[in-house]
Amino acid sequence: MKQVDTIAIIDFGSQYTMLIARRIRELNVYSIILSPFEKNLKEKLGAENIKGIILSGGPKSVYERDAPKIKKEILLSIKKPFLGICYGEQLIAYLLGGKVLKSKKREYGFALFKRKRESILFKDTPDEFQVWMSHGDYVEKLPKGFIATGCTENTPFASIENKKKNIYAVQFHPEVYHTKHGKKIISNFIFKICNAKRNWKLKDFIGEKIREIKEKVKDEYVFCALSGGVDSSVLAFLINRAVPDKFFPIFVDTGLMKKGEKERVKRIFKDFKNLKIIEAEKEFLKALKGVNDPEEKRRIIGNLFFKVFEREAEKICGKKEDLGFLAQGTLYPDLIESRSYRGPSSKIKTHHNVGGVPERHPFKLLEPFKELFKDEVRKIGKKMGISDEIIKRHPFPGPGMAVRIIGEINMEKLRIIKKADLIVEEEIKKAGLYDKLWQAFPVLLPVKSVGVMGDERTYEYTIAVRAVRSVDGMTAEWAEIPYKIMDRIARRIIGEIKGVNRVVYDITSKPPGTIEWE
Repeated sequence: MKQVDTIAIIDFGSQYTMLIARRIRELNVYSIILSPFEKNLKEKLGAENIKGIILSGGPKSVYERDAPKIKKEILLSIKKPFLGICYGEQLIAYLLGGKVLKSKKREYGFALFKRKRESILFKDTPDEFQVWMSHGDYVEKLPKGFIATGCTENTPFASIENKKKNIYAVQFHPEVYHTKHGKKIISNFIFKICNAKRNWKLKDFIGEKIREIKEKVKDEYVFCALSGGVDSSVLAFLINRAVPDKFFPIFVDTGLMKKGEKERVKRIFKDFKNLKIIEAEKEFLKALKGVNDPEEKRRIIGNLFFKVFEREAEKICGKKEDLGFLAQGTLYPDLIESRSYRGPSSKIKTHHNVGGVPERHPFKLLEPFKELFKDEVRKIGKKMGISDEIIKRHPFPGPGMAVRIIGEINMEKLRIIKKADLIVEEEIKKAGLYDKLWQAFPVLLPVKSVGVMGDERTYEYTIAVRAVRSVDGMTAEWAEIPYKIMDRIARRIIGEIKGVNRVVYDITSKPPGTIEWE
């Protein structure tokens, strides 16, 4: 990639690390994420193109023996601006002689930040504004040379700085949308403190990735597990542009997809010369029979999917040794919620396109989008001229309807959830809400309740409807769907789907919940 001004982020395991990188890219500045355990970290941070360094949040306490840390000399010897966020602030204080203690009361959620004195970090922001806190420790004593620039009711050192050493820190998370003026704070750090230039654009990413794919693949085969969703579809168009003759997109019909998905994929990708459609519904339903645990369902689906995919790819190549590359539309949220990506983050759940790939497999992985968010992939698709039918589509989980059926999966439950899914989508689109929501979908609960239909007592399933607004999927707020629309959805589900007599609405945000139920 061409040399551009870059902000380095050291990832201490925060679920929001990539949001920091994301905010920086929104400002047309490039960013890289590094692990505190990275080899030659000091040398990498000292590179000429690195204009500033951000220390992320993290789940550990700095005083714990196994807590991830950087060497004190990095803070003192690298003459570049630093910004610590949450754990990053505590680490700065800890390394430079301050004191960090466990809070008597954990501060989680919204807090009112009050500026105590002028700081270039808060230039053009109000004296008081809402911030998002998520910490169980606090800085009790500041290191020598530091001053407090802001506080909240429970945190006297909510922002600190040592202007002489060019080190700044905040206890709250400016990278999340819950923090008002958070983007301005990051902007002030990048442009007013680091003096970085706006010399990176998303369109550069497309050309760079096409060149990278060509150079990496050469004459080998490239296979892609095509789902019909935003990520795999945009990925397929990107790879097809790079290596059309050696590219084989494979759609495995697991029986767990949306109603009519196979036909839709055939229509959209009809011009792809090597498109393959594989019928595998019976295999998946047989493997899932009697399975209730959500992680076990994901594991079975992931493993079987990969087995079927590998089998079909081998038929194309002739032998396992020639399989080449497996391209995946893996996004950063998939990685950060599934495993520690670059830092020691906590696993939340297994994702299909991450957890489904066994440790030992014959492919080389190709994941061009692994440091992007879904809305960025949508922008890439838009710049490539891909239709809105694809790029505006709501996210759909890799394991399909398996995570929207709580408990065991069978044909009857699949019939119910697919029909309910179609009704929710139709009504949301009819109301003009589809493009305003991040996701809207039904969940089939393993709960039956008493109802009255046609003067008769019924004892049937419950459907929970979920609709959220989000920008990147890392955080989400439940959507206030008008009652009239909810009424139509509920009446249609109960009236048109045999086996359902009750509809409820989920009003949980993320956090504390996840968007999907399983």
